Amino acid sequence: MTNKPYGGGDIATPSRTKEIIARHGFAFKKSLGQNFLIDANILNKIVEAAELTPNDGALEIGPGIGSLTERLARTAAKVTAVEIDQRLLPILSDTLAAYPNVEIVHGDVLKVALDELFARSFAGVDSVSVVANLPYYVTTPIVMRLLEAKLPLRNIVVMIQKEVAERMAAAPGGKEYGSLSIAVQYYCEPELVTVVPHTVFIPQPNVDSAVIKLKVRSRPAVEVKDEAFFFEVVHASFAQRRKTISNNLAARFFTKETKGELAPLLERTGIDPSRRGETLSLEEYARLSEALLEHIRRNPT
Repeated sequence: MTNKPYGGGDIATPSRTKEIIARHGFAFKKSLGQNFLIDANILNKIVEAAELTPNDGALEIGPGIGSLTERLARTAAKVTAVEIDQRLLPILSDTLAAYPNVEIVHGDVLKVALDELFARSFAGVDSVSVVANLPYYVTTPIVMRLLEAKLPLRNIVVMIQKEVAERMAAAPGGKEYGSLSIAVQYYCEPELVTVVPHTVFIPQPNVDSAVIKLKVRSRPAVEVKDEAFFFEVVHASFAQRRKTISNNLAARFFTKETKGELAPLLERTGIDPSRRGETLSLEEYARLSEALLEHIRRNPT
């Protein structure tokens, strides 16, 4: 596609972004985490990581003034962008006027009926990926909503706060590894694509960002009988990071009278009771949650 939006030129440049903002009298809302990307090279890396084909669909969250939307529209068959800020709708109508394959939906992605949106917007496409520059303050809720909704997604490629990206991709044993790492890796294969300096945004955030690619698994990384209980065990294991796995689990699942049953249970699963939660792999958490669930069912209180 060679069409340009009204006014000419790519959106993702400092001069074009400033011109659009000035023409529409737009004022940034800090509460919405609005930071517009002005670096075309970063946009290229984001779109390349998504591996979109001309027969694919893309869901964007928080399109801003349309800099990433524009790139997606040139690559994918259909782009649906969900924008919470009503003030940006007329700007997007202007900047994306040349792209009939773009649909703008006004709403909060945490409240939108995603299954209905997918059925309506992406009928007939080969696959769908989420590609977005997410506001820092709602990154985790948005990513987890996308994953827990069990949507037919191929990839999730998002630009987020660097520290959060590192936590999502972290391996067991480090300080970054935690319940978020496990939740993301249960559903996806994460890959850090690139670090993004804070200087390539208007306005500039206080911290650096990173682009992370989450390749959605066809089935979860580990098999568990009760997914909700699996995550309950994971969260309990990180309740107090300095405490051992034994202490954290005892506080959540056992009483004073029954906590002596935990150490033998852990040892039967091959897990040393003195280990901490951040040292356990997904496979160990799966084994642990299955054993603990069976124990609780056999010994109801």
